[in-house]
Amino acid sequence: MKLAKTLTIVNKLGLHARAATQLVKLANQFDAKIVLKKGDKEADANSVLGLMMLESHQGEQVDVEVEGSDAQSALDAIEQLIEGKFNEEE
Repeated sequence: MKLAKTLTIVNKLGLHARAATQLVKLANQFDAKIVLKKGDKEADANSVLGLMMLESHQGEQVDVEVEGSDAQSALDAIEQLIEGKFNEEE
């Protein structure tokens, strides 16, 4: 199963090192290939450096593509993490 969703980065610092690390840890919990895309850039959700290279800032949109047996669960969890501002702001 392949799923895709466009999400908006809402935390102040964007997809920086700590946020990218959280996303990688989360992505590794699922049996799914997860790719984030922004413009002509693309990054595997298992790569902190790759995610940081997307240079996703607050208010920008990223496309999340998920494929595998845990696709729906992975997409839901990633959406919750991003919409929850990577647990950075109370």
